Amino acid sequence: MTIRKTTCPEFSTRYPLLVKNLMNTPLYMYPDDIAMVFRSSEGDYFRLTWRQWHERTCRLANALKALNVKTGDRVAAMCLNHHWHMESIYATICTGAISHPINVRLAPDHIAYTITHAEDKIIFVDRDVLPLAEAVYDRIRDNVEAFIYMSDKKELPETKIRPLYAYEDLIADQPKTFDWPDLDEDTHAVLYYTTGTTGLPKGALYTHRQIYLHSLHLTMTVNTAPRLPDDPPRPNQPVPMMNIPLFHIHAWGSPFFNVLMCSKIVLPGRFTPEGFCELVQTEKVNSTMLVPTMLAMLLEYEKIDDWDLSSLTYVNIGAGALPLGLKQKAEKRFPYMRVGSGYGMTETYDGVIRAAIKRDMAELPREEIDQVMVKTGLAFVPAIDVRVVDEQGCDVPKDNDTIGEIVLRGHWIMEHYYKDPDRTAEAWRDGWFHTGDAARIDSEGYITIVDRITDVIRSGSEMIPTVLLENLTSNADFVLEAMYVGVPDEKWGELPMAIVRLMPGMEATEKDVIEFLNWQGVATGKLAKWMLPVYVAIVDEIPKTSVGKHNKKEVRKKIDSFLAAAKKMQ
Repeated sequence: MTIRKTTCPEFSTRYPLLVKNLMNTPLYMYPDDIAMVFRSSEGDYFRLTWRQWHERTCRLANALKALNVKTGDRVAAMCLNHHWHMESIYATICTGAISHPINVRLAPDHIAYTITHAEDKIIFVDRDVLPLAEAVYDRIRDNVEAFIYMSDKKELPETKIRPLYAYEDLIADQPKTFDWPDLDEDTHAVLYYTTGTTGLPKGALYTHRQIYLHSLHLTMTVNTAPRLPDDPPRPNQPVPMMNIPLFHIHAWGSPFFNVLMCSKIVLPGRFTPEGFCELVQTEKVNSTMLVPTMLAMLLEYEKIDDWDLSSLTYVNIGAGALPLGLKQKAEKRFPYMRVGSGYGMTETYDGVIRAAIKRDMAELPREEIDQVMVKTGLAFVPAIDVRVVDEQGCDVPKDNDTIGEIVLRGHWIMEHYYKDPDRTAEAWRDGWFHTGDAARIDSEGYITIVDRITDVIRSGSEMIPTVLLENLTSNADFVLEAMYVGVPDEKWGELPMAIVRLMPGMEATEKDVIEFLNWQGVATGKLAKWMLPVYVAIVDEIPKTSVGKHNKKEVRKKIDSFLAAAKKMQ
């Protein structure tokens, strides 16, 4: 007797890994639990259950289909973080189109460029960002077929933008179910653009498979690190606040990971210290993501002690190095809070290196653990390979001294820049993605970024890593932020300049900065004497990029004005 073997690969070993499947767990397990909370700029609250949110997403998917959105079309969003934005992401991706969250903090020229380069077919826009959409409208109007206005009202605002549909009116009569297609898992799902600090923004595409695998692997790494004796208990339900803008690689993947985790997702709209504190207190937020400048803004907030922030037990810092001084100042103010760092970029979708302690470190004094947690971290994220290599592509020694470049490969590393083969070839060499970030690695495998390769100060024949100087300077009690850049010099090529912002209410001089660096840097062997800044400028503000990083390109453009405000120290 012959048994005929049949296979159904689409339902077994080749079952496609699709974003639509991330919605199943919360919808099956907790359909009537609160899924999302949005606080508007006026202080109005909107709450949706998982059932309500899914039905609204289905209605929007039907509306996009009625607008003739097809597989592969780009659907963009110019808006803040709210439930409408989350609905647009899932409705777009799960129908087979590509979600393009527009970085609304870019210069208008760069915003218009990303829209035309992506060939966006539909653009969602909310009230807060409408003036910006109007400012670039004349440059994009011939390419975009329709605009959708996100608001709880069905009425449209007075605007020159055409054609414009009211979001709630558009979905009102649509069915509350949708037959999500079984796409190929390699279908492109999202498109992000870099901030364009070294030229025009570059587009990075990611597939359903990459998003799905990232979400699964992130759930595995969340609880990998050992617990410390004074760690707060892990909450029964994750209540994250999504402060990182969704245009910044979808807030580090959190819209997908947090849906899979059945979290109660708190969406703040526009970040302000007061709004942040109100949401933490009201919704009992227990985790959040911040860039270092956001954390600094919270420490500056005069009324922060008026709020109950005791539920907030973990803060993940990214988009910039976490200075030890900033971490210690935050945890001194909030002793129940744990602050850690990580590393990623637009081309890596999310973090690929994470700060974590090992089991044998759990009993170390808090001061030593802090020193570990402000390192960039370990390359322990599953399915991602990380190396630090020299100019010949060989691994640098693990001596915590030799500087090399971080190179990567793995499941959710960007395959190519959208419509840009030349810059793709420049980044991908010898089978590895070259990040352009300079770093060193120690005997335990901990990686510490010391600079962008383009930001290293080259003085004579030596390289001065600015991140090292910035972190050391930020350790001073009187320093809130510090940035270092190279000042052109005929003899040395470049000389280091410190640009320092003081803690509120603190008084300090340029001499205090040098004395601190001598005491904490030179005397301890962390710095050589010749690395000390030749110029020190104490300023009210330090220029930032659209994602809150220190904008060294802008400082270099205005180097004469910063030099005029600086004092020469040697």
